[in-house]
Amino acid sequence: MHAKPLPEGLAGGPFSTARARELGVGPSRLRRAGLVHPTRGAHAVEAPVTLTERAAAFAAGMPSARAFSHLTAARLLGLPLPGGLAVEADAGALHVMAHTDDGQVRRKGCVGHRGLEIRATSEVDGLQVVDPAHSWVDLGELRCGRLTRDDLVVLGDAAVALLDSWSGQQVRSGARTSAGVRALHEALHGRVRPRGKVMLAHALEVIRPRVRSPMETRARLMFVRAGFPEPEAGGLITDEDGEFLAEGDLVWRARRVVAEYQGAHHAEIGRRSADSGRRHLLERSGWQVRELFAEDVYRAPRRQAALEAVAAMLGLDPSTLHIT
Repeated sequence: MHAKPLPEGLAGGPFSTARARELGVGPSRLRRAGLVHPTRGAHAVEAPVTLTERAAAFAAGMPSARAFSHLTAARLLGLPLPGGLAVEADAGALHVMAHTDDGQVRRKGCVGHRGLEIRATSEVDGLQVVDPAHSWVDLGELRCGRLTRDDLVVLGDAAVALLDSWSGQQVRSGARTSAGVRALHEALHGRVRPRGKVMLAHALEVIRPRVRSPMETRARLMFVRAGFPEPEAGGLITDEDGEFLAEGDLVWRARRVVAEYQGAHHAEIGRRSADSGRRHLLERSGWQVRELFAEDVYRAPRRQAALEAVAAMLGLDPSTLHIT
């Protein structure tokens, strides 16, 4: 005998036992073949595969006063985790946070956390997620060695960019603070003795708004660590008449020097053409441009060459710098 079709309201995604009962579906139908049960109290027509699908399935079976946190939150928010942690987040247990009074979530496939009452949450694809600022602090509390200070700066820059975009406020070119940066400060200093606070505080000193990619962050840190003046992140460049020329990744305005990180997406011919045209416009307006690639950040010989080249553009004495 074929199982009775489910009501239309249950066919589009995971659903809870309570919702099934509201629509007249009894326990015997939920036990029939053709349904999967990702976690206690949750059912679906098809097994969830992606992280978002898995999270939605678990959310259907849990009380509403829960939010995804830590690695899970980072991935759902689009924050750039290092490769190994990204894989762990996508395929491993879901991190779920509850109010302290409710106790830790204890389910197969979940890592439970407490403290939701002191964290802000955001909705992402219909899921409750610890917001970017508090997620950044939570990631800094992971056990020692899982994230470096540079990783936390990369995550912080990305969290700030997301929060600033949500705020709708324009961030002035050259600004070192913004609504997003202030949110990270508030989240960190609102905690009582969080693990990793020293490293988080050091990372926060160099987190900036207007950053568009993780490698732009790592390139900026490379220059700062070598003793260069800190460049503007995402600096707006105009000509003598005030007309827009470019938004430079790393801009040393006083010396009219800009460093542009060229990621894989710049290899497409249309993008290369646009990049070339922009470079010519900048150079005609008296700017010097240095393109940077991943190898210039990660490989010592290429890194040394890039640092020396930009030092020459800036008129810096290499002997005063830490070029390694």
